[in-house]
Amino acid sequence: MALAVNPRSSLEGQHFHVVVIGGGINGVAVARECARAGKHTLLIEQNDFASGVTSRSTRIIHGGLRYLEHGEIGLVRESLRERERLLQERSHLVHPMHFLLLLNEASQRSALKVRAGLWLYQRLAGKAPSKNSRAMEMKQLERALDAGHRWSFFNYEDAQCEFPERLVAEWLMEAVEAGAIVRNHMEALAIDVAHGRTKGVLLRDQIAGRDQRVDAAWVINCSGPWADRMCQRSSIRMAKPMLGGVRGSHIVLPRFPGAPSAAVYTEAVDGRPIFVIPWNDQILVGTTEVADSGDPGRTAPSAEEISYLVRSAAQLFPKAKISAQSVKHAFAGIRPLPYSPNNQPSAVTRQHILHDHTDDGATRMISVIGGKLTTAAALARECARKIGLSASDPSTLAVGPGPALDPMLDDAVLEIARIGSVSEETARGMVEWHGKRAGDIARTALVSADLRAPICRHTSHVIAEVVEAYRREYAVTLGDVLLRRVPVALGACWSESCSREAALRIGAVLGWNDHTMGANLEAFEMERTAFLRPVGRVNAALEAAAD
Repeated sequence: MALAVNPRSSLEGQHFHVVVIGGGINGVAVARECARAGKHTLLIEQNDFASGVTSRSTRIIHGGLRYLEHGEIGLVRESLRERERLLQERSHLVHPMHFLLLLNEASQRSALKVRAGLWLYQRLAGKAPSKNSRAMEMKQLERALDAGHRWSFFNYEDAQCEFPERLVAEWLMEAVEAGAIVRNHMEALAIDVAHGRTKGVLLRDQIAGRDQRVDAAWVINCSGPWADRMCQRSSIRMAKPMLGGVRGSHIVLPRFPGAPSAAVYTEAVDGRPIFVIPWNDQILVGTTEVADSGDPGRTAPSAEEISYLVRSAAQLFPKAKISAQSVKHAFAGIRPLPYSPNNQPSAVTRQHILHDHTDDGATRMISVIGGKLTTAAALARECARKIGLSASDPSTLAVGPGPALDPMLDDAVLEIARIGSVSEETARGMVEWHGKRAGDIARTALVSADLRAPICRHTSHVIAEVVEAYRREYAVTLGDVLLRRVPVALGACWSESCSREAALRIGAVLGWNDHTMGANLEAFEMERTAFLRPVGRVNAALEAAAD
């Protein structure tokens, strides 16, 4: 079949009211807000949307219980409000999750303070303290824990977004529907500043291989850990850095006997808080906090961080015999936290900052510092107001054209299965990842058996979803599809043979020749390995560190 992809016409000489640099969740949210306010908006991303910090997060939508320790009550209140909004508006992607906070007799935190913190947390959320003790769940977990300790259990509720990449894809489409122009794989070479005012942005289209320049009334620098580098490239001089990069690393373990069914919030070997969370049929353990001023595009978990997380998990679940050999892969990202050289990373505020560059000789430019998954929409509304736009009222926003689909509604799943002539399992997967757009994908799947075929033998997700990603969701590379738009390659069973099988099936539908097939597959494997550091490299790093 011939694939009609989104054209990448030249932007040379075009004028935009707002140019947003950086296509993580904050940048996409800002572009969506500006476009909804009726402003001609351009969003550019040097790699792919959601491929940076967004995809390297702990994947929870939470109020930030630990922020109460540092007195950030306003941030917690805002985060809890946004959590509830996401649970309501994006119920197919954001799900309630039960959390168990574990302390033992050696904990650095007193049970009294924890109870007080949880009481305040629930009050800020506008909910009465939970009376659901989940006794069976706690007993099962207690059997798996280190029996040499006396454990205290505390219940609370938060939420999880297993695939924030999909949330970004939905917001991206809504930005486009509101009139935004979007470009991934397009690098901002520099911001053009003349006579103390931002005039435009110099761009390099990495797909077409050509440089372009656009005019801009406003530039919003949402490049995350690249924010200071963007200013340096543009000769915007500041008295001090905006960022103090902090690396956060995670390890991914296979599910093990006694693995928790609830999210566990506890202390690592050094008393720092960490999460052990069921994720994508695996267990996610993280995160670390290590100062990192290196290239954000090359960040990787260190041997010491991996060892730290392995030891913390093994100490918590000794019966599981977790070791470095248990690690499936590890990944790391740089949190773009505000520059705070005198504070420990854990004490640096998680509240976002909108830095106006007027005093730096670049009026009509804003840099976004910090932020998190939960509060991206609120950040975008604040940013829009700061540049004089009328921000949308979140209480009146529709999720998009047509009713939102709830993945728990069997009737909706049965309808999608009927429309696309696919299995109920495939239909449920479509609803869970694509929400209200599942019907369009199901109608595409109905066209041919090839489009209804699974992407690989380990998944119920089908080739029609891949076609949707290329045709409507601005995917350009195989990595854009399999790691973010239809993120099957994050699954527990994915391997190199799955990559080859997927490339063959996708290539057959899209008409790839052998050269295109090989190039796509090689680039994908390189990207996946650079992101999800495989167990072999992890173990080699640990062995080298031990020598």
